Amino acid sequence: GPLMEPISVAVAAFAAIKSGVKLGKDAQSMMQDIGKMWGAIDEVRGEHRKKKKSPFTSANEEALETFAALKKAEDLERELEKVVKMTRGFYAWQDLLKIRGQIKRERMEAEKARKAKVAQQMELAAAVALFITLVCCMIWGVWMFLT
Repeated sequence: GPLMEPISVAVAAFAAIKSGVKLGKDAQSMMQDIGKMWGAIDEVRGEHRKKKKSPFTSANEEALETFAALKKAEDLERELEKVVKMTRGFYAWQDLLKIRGQIKRERMEAEKARKAKVAQQMELAAAVALFITLVCCMIWGVWMFLT
């Protein structure tokens, strides 16, 4: 289904983080993989929530399509927590969670900025369209007046 791509991204990032943790890398140096993994997991969660709320899918369809992906994502999260805590301890896991929060905030701010820019462009386009319409009306009015 459509969630296989984020799941495979999460699995690949998980493998990279797991080996990084075992090699003794710190959370900061694995930030890209951490971002990929949790980004993919969040995508799966969001998709599952959307499907659950959708009036167009039955409970069975939704369960089949997104539930398995969600469970796989949650398993990856639990597995990562176990590996990090066993290998590096509780505080290393806390560091990972802090970085996850930081990445999530940065993504949300970037999305907000993108939406604001789109809204600004729409307003500008509307203003230009209005201006052109007014100019055309004035030209038409002058032309009607002169003929």
